[in-house]
Amino acid sequence: MPTKKVINILCYNETPSSLETFEYLKIKLPKLGYIVAETFDYNAELIISIGGDGSFLRALHKHNLPDIPIVGINTGNLGFFSETTPKGIDDFLEKYITGDYFIEEIHPIKAKICTKNKCIETEGINEIVVKANKSRTIHLSISVNDHLIQNFSGDGILIASSIGSTAYNYSAGGSIVDPSLEVLQITPLAPINSNAYRSFTSSVILPSNTIIKVNPEYRYEDSILLVNDGTEHYHTGITEISFKLSDRKIKLLRLKDFNFWTRVISKFL
Repeated sequence: MPTKKVINILCYNETPSSLETFEYLKIKLPKLGYIVAETFDYNAELIISIGGDGSFLRALHKHNLPDIPIVGINTGNLGFFSETTPKGIDDFLEKYITGDYFIEEIHPIKAKICTKNKCIETEGINEIVVKANKSRTIHLSISVNDHLIQNFSGDGILIASSIGSTAYNYSAGGSIVDPSLEVLQITPLAPINSNAYRSFTSSVILPSNTIIKVNPEYRYEDSILLVNDGTEHYHTGITEISFKLSDRKIKLLRLKDFNFWTRVISKFL
């Protein structure tokens, strides 16, 4: 028997454009021989995310970063992850059916958060931010491959992936990195650089095999806010947080005419 061609359509906002696009695809895809999954199918051949970048990230996190190619249809604002718009759906589907696309694989950031009693793990696609749980200066010891590189003081630090270099990282003054380069980037948030405190004032870019360790300097700073792709998580009793690139891969479907720097110019300049 032929394999069923199943597609997951995910729509996480209620804008008229998103809902119209969702309904259009529910009618269009079966006419092309595809089955639209009623509930998320982990054996599907494709995920279509409708919305903006926030919807795209929520789609991946909600389903535990599934090993299925994903494509975005932008009905939001920036739409950096998206590959097409509602007006371009028919053209996209034609190219998808004919195989006129490629898969870009990216590694999320893996964080291990340890207290005296346990460790938990989480993954971020764009970035993971470390801040104090209140609006005050935080003091952190930052090590790279077990070598202390600085005692940071400021609002916090941001650990970005290559694909996330154009997100919060860019707004915070970090460098834009071509996603073909697998790196980790540490970007300081409002660093203090004075006679009392010395911190890097620019981002630091590190190779893919790097392990970054962050330790609170003072006892009262063991209650920390981690912001994972925009979602806040509070942790107490933290002794250490380590970051590295995950072994998992996220599969972004790109049309063959996709060019990262053309996308950057069109979105930011």
